[in-house]
Amino acid sequence: MSTTAELLTGAAALFPDEVVTEAHVRHLDLPDGAGRFALITLDNGFDHTKPTTVGPQSLANLNTAIDQVEKEAAEGSIVGVGVTGKPFIFAVGADLKGVELLKRHEDALAIGKGGHDVFKRLSGLAVPTFAYYNGAAMGGGVEIGLHCTYRTVSKAVPAFSLPEVFLGLVPGWGGCTLLPNLIGADRAVTVVIENSLNQNRQLKGAQVHELGIADALFEGADFLEQSLHWTASVLNGGTEVVRAEVDRGEAWDQAVARGREIADSKVHGAAPAAYRALDIIAEAKNGDLQQGFDAEDRALADLIMSGELRSGIYSFNLVQKRAKRPAGAPDKSLARPVTKVGVVGAGLMASQLALLFLRRLEVPVVLTDIDQARVDKGVGYVHGEIDKLLGKGRINQDKANRLKALVTGVLDKAEGFADADFVIEAVFEEIGVKQKVFAEVEAVAPEHAILATNTSSLSVSEMAAQLKHPERVVGFHFFNPVAVLPLLEIVRGERTDDASLATAFAVAKKLKKTAVLVKDAPAFVVNRILTRFMGEIQNVIDEGTPVEVAERAVEPLGLPMSPLVLLELVGPAIGLHVSETLHTAFPDRFTVSPNLKAVVEAGKRGFYVYDSGRPELDPEVAALLQQGDSVLTEEQTLERVLAAVAQEIGLMLDEGVVAEAQDVDLCLITGAGWPFHLGGVTPYLDRSGVSERVNGKPFLEPGVASVPA
Repeated sequence: MSTTAELLTGAAALFPDEVVTEAHVRHLDLPDGAGRFALITLDNGFDHTKPTTVGPQSLANLNTAIDQVEKEAAEGSIVGVGVTGKPFIFAVGADLKGVELLKRHEDALAIGKGGHDVFKRLSGLAVPTFAYYNGAAMGGGVEIGLHCTYRTVSKAVPAFSLPEVFLGLVPGWGGCTLLPNLIGADRAVTVVIENSLNQNRQLKGAQVHELGIADALFEGADFLEQSLHWTASVLNGGTEVVRAEVDRGEAWDQAVARGREIADSKVHGAAPAAYRALDIIAEAKNGDLQQGFDAEDRALADLIMSGELRSGIYSFNLVQKRAKRPAGAPDKSLARPVTKVGVVGAGLMASQLALLFLRRLEVPVVLTDIDQARVDKGVGYVHGEIDKLLGKGRINQDKANRLKALVTGVLDKAEGFADADFVIEAVFEEIGVKQKVFAEVEAVAPEHAILATNTSSLSVSEMAAQLKHPERVVGFHFFNPVAVLPLLEIVRGERTDDASLATAFAVAKKLKKTAVLVKDAPAFVVNRILTRFMGEIQNVIDEGTPVEVAERAVEPLGLPMSPLVLLELVGPAIGLHVSETLHTAFPDRFTVSPNLKAVVEAGKRGFYVYDSGRPELDPEVAALLQQGDSVLTEEQTLERVLAAVAQEIGLMLDEGVVAEAQDVDLCLITGAGWPFHLGGVTPYLDRSGVSERVNGKPFLEPGVASVPA
């Protein structure tokens, strides 16, 4: 049997570039004569912008610190041990860069076992142990504290979570076993499963205390001082920590069943992590911690070697790293300042854009439209949303007043845009309308002003063709809802210059959007792929496959919503318009569904009614459908849909619509909410052999979103 030190030395050798966290031990005298205390501080030597992580060498350092305090505790020279982090950060879990490098199951097993062996020493000391969650704590950081006897948390903690399931792992250093035994299975399911699968929802400090994870809650300003006073009171017997009894009866089983329902609704059995975590939580009911830790080790090793986890890490890296350095963006020094924004249109989309520019840039924003009533409605919408933010305490009265004063509406474009640096149009999706709008704006806006279009499928070059200065026209395509979806497709027209493009990227960054540079090709990236995807589903239905079979066929992908529910959200008329645009561009691959046309002509909002609370095919829509007699199974439907998507992405990459497959995946994750465990989609297409079958080669190099060879 290898010792912990040997396990960690072996693991550290596999990960030479680890950002190492030190575990500094210092001693202090607790208040009120409570005795001498050892405090371990986790610190990687960088400021809070580089959060503390836990890799093999970092675990070894914590192990060495525990050697020291274990000896002191056994000698009786200390009364307790505390663990805390550097300013603003406790610890944010395992270092994923190291996980990516693992090639063998036994190395993955060593990582799980090494973490358990170190952390559980905290609960085995001869004195009580205390975790002081002073800042962000995630994954392994949270688990360090779970192994301690007591925990305190700062009200200022902005983010606290066990996000492993979101990435395709399980909380593997005690989270699945210790958390339900501490706060009960139902609350543990909320933290481990529900929050993770809801886009990695974070807890604030007060919620951590409310859930019973922490025994005490203190203000951020003097958090450590208050925690040490509380520690002294606990050790002196002045404070008794009382925790609610955990229900190990039927409630435990019901909690696990609820977790399975959540997992089914989110990933439809398509990704294993949530189910593995729930199996361990179910087993933890008997309170046998070591049995739980062994199960965590096995699950962790299996999942580390799985394609879903590698796709999850790939997705994480796209969103965290590639998104910050957009491929092909010009030098940012070319960007011009934007001190005033104009919005053409005052409908819902235009009003959402006005609100976003106002909140993020805090510069004057002016809306225009064809009549005063529309202008007033647009400005009224923005004011109403600011009032909501005020009501929720997200901004104060001064800020609300300032923002409201910055937004205005006028009918005359000359009055509104004469000093604007950036004008964006959000008018009807028709090329003639947009050309007319841009001609009017160019006549009155300054020569340096960027003219941006929020078109979802039309040619930016064609829109700019008749202007004196087509070089300043750029596509700036947002996704609905604007406040929620991070993606912004920035489209370079044939004559767009570098300064205009650089300004667009600089504005996108201030808007806190994920900007991806795309070529001026029909429907750009997301809408082109989604239209091909939806088009194939509609083809299958038109040919004769029942609607419910076609819908169920794509459930294994674990998409945020089914194709026809998505169509309802987009609006059938818009879906039809985009499919017509793409059919004109690529008639051999994009069809216009006669059934979708009939649904739009009948004025239906979608295919479903929700009388029972669940989607059911609208009888009026069912009566409109004209189907052939070719019926496919779910498996055949899925195969056809995936082949269509793989073909389209291959063609888009050949056309240079984006720089690489990674940009396609970044767009699908941030613009369409496609799951991390698919890696957007290209890793999944590679993993399932579809890329090879359709295009003759995979999209990604081996090891990019898969286990390295």
